[in-house]
Amino acid sequence: MIYTCAGLRACAVGLSGIILALHLAAIGFNPGTIGLAISLGLLGCALGTWVVTSAADRLGRRTSLCLLSSLMALGGLAFIMTTRHALVMASALLGMVNGMGRDRGAGVTVEQAMLPQTTTASNRTAVFAWYNLVVDAGHAVGSLLGGLPSWLRAHPGVSPLTSYQWTWGLYCVLCVAAAGFALRLTKSVEFAGAAPITTLSPASRPLVAKFAALSGLDSFAGGFLTTALLSYWFFRRFGVDESLLGPLFCIVRIANGLSHLGAAWLARRIGLVKTMVFTHLPSSLLLMTVPFAPNLPIAIILFLVRESLVEMDVPTRQSYLVAIVNEAERTRASGLTNLTRNGAWAVAPVIAGSLMRSLSLSAPLVVGPGLKIAYDLLLYRAFRRLKPPEER
Repeated sequence: MIYTCAGLRACAVGLSGIILALHLAAIGFNPGTIGLAISLGLLGCALGTWVVTSAADRLGRRTSLCLLSSLMALGGLAFIMTTRHALVMASALLGMVNGMGRDRGAGVTVEQAMLPQTTTASNRTAVFAWYNLVVDAGHAVGSLLGGLPSWLRAHPGVSPLTSYQWTWGLYCVLCVAAAGFALRLTKSVEFAGAAPITTLSPASRPLVAKFAALSGLDSFAGGFLTTALLSYWFFRRFGVDESLLGPLFCIVRIANGLSHLGAAWLARRIGLVKTMVFTHLPSSLLLMTVPFAPNLPIAIILFLVRESLVEMDVPTRQSYLVAIVNEAERTRASGLTNLTRNGAWAVAPVIAGSLMRSLSLSAPLVVGPGLKIAYDLLLYRAFRRLKPPEER
């Protein structure tokens, strides 16, 4: 049930990642304001993460997931109903409209706290790997559905704006379905302690603070590389639209999903931290070569090879974090880390949009990977000696 809820929500996010920037461009946004709108949507995700970090264990994890999906649906509904720039910006913020193309918002925080209660320490990373496989399968389906506007415009009488409005309608349906499945979860996923904690223990506090700070650097770098901005880059550089971008990012998410299983296999052999770093670093180097590709096929090949590695740190990072803190601290530790990540994601797209407008269209594809390389080196230095229980 957790996987189903997460997969439906991820499908909606994969869809929004493809069409968000193109929809905004169709209603008159320029690269700078597109970046600002994406940042506001990610800021909404950060605010949602802050709320569930403090309140999910008290309010109820199932209720929190339901409310989050419902707010996403309302954000999509607002995109259908208005083209006024100020209202679109406000809807992106309040509706947590995610241009990342990957669901890393408040719902993930709640589910990360739930999943360890369903398994043992030795199987925890595999459970997170399958969770992320389902999530990326949702991203893949959502990316494929992102080609819907192009298909709709092929029919007589369907304007570009109408094609996007119908697609946002599908987004709303997916979010409502996710809310419904969240309510069907059982009480076994709720907080199991006597009372939810309000602060981390003295032993966990410095570990989580350091991990969150490094995760924030990684996410700031990732904010230069949102699906919305990458879609816009392919659109401007090679003139492709949703009819190619949807299938391309569908393949990307399939590659992401399969890599999660590879990450769980590799982590059992070399450890969680080494798996995070030794797969993530080469993916950044590969992405830096994409702007120099002489044509679209070579750019796509380089991009796909990069995407087959870049997500292997996700299930390992999630598993590692919940393993190095106490069980009662998992929601708060995951929440604080994801809050830092979402806040950093929110800042970067507006900077990336400005760089694309004033410096170079490809600037984010150089700056983002460079920052990710710095994150990998710092993470390895800080955590290479701290082992989770199954590696001790």
